[in-house]
Amino acid sequence: MTRVIFMGTPDYAESILEALITADDIEVVAVYTQPDKPVGRKAVLTPPVVKVLAEKANIPVKQPTRLRDEEVVTDLRSIPCDLIIVAAYGQILPKAVLEHAPCINLHASILPQYRGASPIQQSLLNNDSQSGVTAMWMDEGLDTGAIIKIETLEIGADEMVESLYKRLTDSAVRLTLDVIRHWDRRSAIKQNDAEATYCKKILKSDGLIDFSDACEIYNRYRAFTPWPGIFTESGLKIKEMRLEDESSSGEAGVISRIDKEGVVVQCKKGSLKITRVQAPSKQETSVVDYLNGKRIGCGYPLV
Repeated sequence: MTRVIFMGTPDYAESILEALITADDIEVVAVYTQPDKPVGRKAVLTPPVVKVLAEKANIPVKQPTRLRDEEVVTDLRSIPCDLIIVAAYGQILPKAVLEHAPCINLHASILPQYRGASPIQQSLLNNDSQSGVTAMWMDEGLDTGAIIKIETLEIGADEMVESLYKRLTDSAVRLTLDVIRHWDRRSAIKQNDAEATYCKKILKSDGLIDFSDACEIYNRYRAFTPWPGIFTESGLKIKEMRLEDESSSGEAGVISRIDKEGVVVQCKKGSLKITRVQAPSKQETSVVDYLNGKRIGCGYPLV
């Protein structure tokens, strides 16, 4: 029986934890996750999904604000375990924790590509044809540890982040169980730091578009739907769209064609077919109904 301390917070981590809990040869002895956070307009204090799952399985849950605090580290080191499994936990592990037991991280990219906070979105922003999950031994760096194993998958040409997230989560679950059952530190491969790239935490402001490049906007739509979404300077949210063409040129943001499905909006390079939008403080609607309400048509900017 392999005793595991698990660290993770979002849905990605929840799926991995569920697989660990149901495995006959693995015992999850403790779960570390982020503190409860206020959610929604009423700021209702809401626990991470990982906490909910762990409590249902009667596993002790720890939610330190700072993992590196001395009393937190002392408490963690008092828990006997064979491995520490980390998946989108949200805090960097201090050296004292790394020394307590071998630590394995499941990172949703093909390392050393896309170290950091938003690897799944970054692969879509860059219009990559392939992504994957890397299992690595953790060290004190940010996603810099030696690689144990990588599971890769192809990205669909029009694949959205929710679909890719789900498929990568499924890969991470399989990879986690495989690595725990067959781990050997001697076979790990050191990362080539010269090939490393990084991705930042996504902000609400990243969704603002200016109709400069249709391909770039479409990839942001794929990466940022549903959050933070993509929107114009006026706050109009683009809820549904597709790439119309990649190479035409014209005045950015101007409506060039309207049909029953939606509107074609010209970019400086390429154009987009937009079908559904949402104005600030309004319900989502078809773009044709939106334009009829605004009394604007071809030759006008989409505002």
